[in-house]
Amino acid sequence: MTLRTRAGVIARGRTTNLSRGGLCADLDAEPARGQQIDVLIALIFSAEGISEPLSLPARVVWCTGLGEHFQVGLSFLPMSKDETAFLDMFIRFLQEHPDEVSDEKSASRSLPFDLSR
Repeated sequence: MTLRTRAGVIARGRTTNLSRGGLCADLDAEPARGQQIDVLIALIFSAEGISEPLSLPARVVWCTGLGEHFQVGLSFLPMSKDETAFLDMFIRFLQEHPDEVSDEKSASRSLPFDLSR
């Protein structure tokens, strides 16, 4: 996954939890609490394929340092009907096909989607 502002990319990482309301992620840099960003998420498939990234508006709700990384909570901001439909499709795919996305054995970390795209 990637966090981006108008000035450019501010952090990259992997999600640990995704819902219609937001997500939790482990990142390589600390975003400012309250900052409004675009978050780009993509599914990483077990067969080494990657989905097209989905860009969604979000706000950084919290951030905690974890060693060399940062765990963050993002809340999605109001989305268009298309953005909502694509997010629902991502969530539905993860629920219906858990074995088709990367897991701890095939990814460098045990998280099923990548935000670095």
